[in-house]
Amino acid sequence: MNTTLIRNAKIVNEGVIFEGDVLIEGNIITEIASQISAKSSSTKIIDAEGNYLIPGIIDDQVHFREPGLTHKGTIYTESRAAVAGGITTFIEQPNTVPNAVTQELLEDKYKIAAEKSFTNYSFMMGGTNDNLEELLKTDPKNVAGIKLFLGSSTGNMLVDDEAVLEKIFSSTKMLIAVHCEDEATIKANFAKFEAEYGEDIPVSAHPLIRSAEACYISSSKAIELAKKTGARLHVFHISTAKELDLFTNKIPLEEKMITAEVCIHHLWFSDKDYEKKGNFIKWNPAVKTENDRDALWQALLDDRIDVIASDHAPHTLEEKNQKYAKAPSGGPLVQHAVVAMFEAYHQGKISIEKIIEKMAHNPAKLFKIEKRGFIKEGYFADLAIINTGLPWTVKKDNILYKCGWSPFEGTTFKSRITHTFVNGQLVFNNSKVKEVHAGQRLTFDR
Repeated sequence: MNTTLIRNAKIVNEGVIFEGDVLIEGNIITEIASQISAKSSSTKIIDAEGNYLIPGIIDDQVHFREPGLTHKGTIYTESRAAVAGGITTFIEQPNTVPNAVTQELLEDKYKIAAEKSFTNYSFMMGGTNDNLEELLKTDPKNVAGIKLFLGSSTGNMLVDDEAVLEKIFSSTKMLIAVHCEDEATIKANFAKFEAEYGEDIPVSAHPLIRSAEACYISSSKAIELAKKTGARLHVFHISTAKELDLFTNKIPLEEKMITAEVCIHHLWFSDKDYEKKGNFIKWNPAVKTENDRDALWQALLDDRIDVIASDHAPHTLEEKNQKYAKAPSGGPLVQHAVVAMFEAYHQGKISIEKIIEKMAHNPAKLFKIEKRGFIKEGYFADLAIINTGLPWTVKKDNILYKCGWSPFEGTTFKSRITHTFVNGQLVFNNSKVKEVHAGQRLTFDR
């Protein structure tokens, strides 16, 4: 059995930072103490003095593009980038090709991940206007949840039949995750800009086309339906100040039936960045105003927003360099999500404890993931070590995404992931990814 002893770390767990040692035996954390002695000469010792030991990050929303869109990314390439960023677990979305809307197609993705993933994995089952029977076959013990696109995005999985939506919401106890943008509002807004600009719509129009109103109309309807049916609803990538009053911080996360997520790009960028970044910060929902961004931060800190995710969604440079209307929405983020949040810590916006709560503890609680997301004895040894005083700059030659670019290119981060463990195996060590596919399929306590 492989044994690793991490010594002298600043251990971050459940709102506390304390100095100590962590012993890993096989794939499990077996001891946490102020000082632990190596049990044998074969124990691998890592001295983490001065650095933070954090639970491996759980990213509840990624698009790794396999199958069918592998020119953009693959489970191999993107999970490899994820471990370099301290992410040890991902939940992937169903808008691949073909869409994961049958049990057979869903299991095909799990088979690929079992062979190729560096990280732990789960996949969302995709809902459509006509696959309720397939949705109800989904096993809540080993599938993260059901994903519904209430606004069209990459993959064209729009569910817009209100009778179908109500049937889905009322028929399953599984977590339903939703992309909320009102299609009619978006189409009307796009038509106005197209009439004015033709094929030369500026990318700065994106948050006006995919407007705050489009988001609010859709998310408020979804929440109203969840309350009516008693469904368990998780709203992905909240992007507007207007939506935030739809969520509460009056009860503990474990008791919430309606939860919310915010993404790195909505916390980092604003509409002022379109001039410089162009299509490289074109996401759905759109990056909006500084006021929206400030409101998202406030809601994150006061616990109306429960989770931080990446919505990692790579496209090629060629695709992104097209005119606005043709350029697809989305961008790669898993390699840089954690260090971006630690940059916010350096800026005084958020504590390290809060980052870990929102990126590790809460996803584990929200999805009821078994034995992950915390540094606890008996839990799987998914861990990362981060040095908060080792600056580095994002450049072409250190970007690991298959698409080869990042919206953070040229940014200097003060913090660096130095080690990542997945199920007790060291998969990333000082800028090098080891060819170790240590990931396991997630199981859920439901």
